[in-house]
Amino acid sequence: MRVAVVRERSTSERRVALSPALVSRLSGVGLDVAVEPGAGAAASFEDGAYQEAGAVVTPEALNGADVLIGVQPPTVEQVGRLAAGAVVVGFLSPTTQLELVGALRDHGCTAFAMELVPRIARAQSMDALSSQALVSGYRAAVLAAERLPRFLPLFMTAAGTVRPARVLVLGAGVAGLQAIATSRRLGAVVSAYDVRAAAADEVRSVGGEFLSLDLDDLGAAGGYAREMTEDRGRRQRELLAPHVASADILITTAAVPGRSAPRLVTADMVAAMKPGSVVVDLAAEQGGNVEGSRPGEEQTVGSVLVVGGRNVASQLPAQASELYAANVVNLLLLMNDGGALRVDLDDEVLAGCCVTHAGTVTHGPTRDLLAEGVR
Repeated sequence: MRVAVVRERSTSERRVALSPALVSRLSGVGLDVAVEPGAGAAASFEDGAYQEAGAVVTPEALNGADVLIGVQPPTVEQVGRLAAGAVVVGFLSPTTQLELVGALRDHGCTAFAMELVPRIARAQSMDALSSQALVSGYRAAVLAAERLPRFLPLFMTAAGTVRPARVLVLGAGVAGLQAIATSRRLGAVVSAYDVRAAAADEVRSVGGEFLSLDLDDLGAAGGYAREMTEDRGRRQRELLAPHVASADILITTAAVPGRSAPRLVTADMVAAMKPGSVVVDLAAEQGGNVEGSRPGEEQTVGSVLVVGGRNVASQLPAQASELYAANVVNLLLLMNDGGALRVDLDDEVLAGCCVTHAGTVTHGPTRDLLAEGVR
């Protein structure tokens, strides 16, 4: 079977779905790897490195391929160039890519969305949302430190004492925890809040102070959070307001795949921050945790800089690609059967992230949207 690795078509995407270091893990189990020229260039992976690892670099990598691995969703044209019944793996965003899902179904493809990999212990090595969130959280902290017009750490000098900057992180998932840990390593005083009370120990473990707002715990099974009511959201914003106002840096990370991000911070709360403060909203692409933030844009609210994140993991493409590639390879190896891929939908990991198989749409929400004729 031939695994195709293509150059990402989106101009904002710098990651690649396979690093040269992991080619041997696929070829070692009998899978051939073909790479489109320049596929890894934006992540600093040269074509020669893929060739040295045993891959074939060719402009025809996609034509007739049995497996396509990518980062962003493929185009309908790319699907049409695959072998009938091919396996497709990537971030597919199925509920918003209905034309693509229809093409995958009609071509007989078995498609797996990496964002749908179940968050269970057995699937941790395939959890691309977590691996990329780690990159985003680190990047958010470094970006905020770069934009803040003052030191982060404490300095005690003969000329006087420079007090450390105060960082507030909202959301203590993987991205939030990495933002906390990175800000602490840079010397800031860090506090954090999450609607899940169980996150308190995790926040403390990476050096942050957990804010207790005396509100109901919204923790749910699997480490997720239950959706909050509007009344609770309003009360939460009221209680967070003084903490936001005293922060030099605010980093928000609360996002739920497939849903709009919760509104945690209003424009008035941002305007009350100190002059020169910085806000980084990692959820801007999902509607934003911060009122008025726009993905990929920096704007000033009063005298506060608000940075809206857009494809933040791609801003550190080499490491992000290495981590993502490991997730993809582990998913493929789960299906490997003597150099071929055997799709067993009785396996809860494969069933959980499968979007199409054998000419049908297997992902319930996407199937419902297609049935309703949503475009």
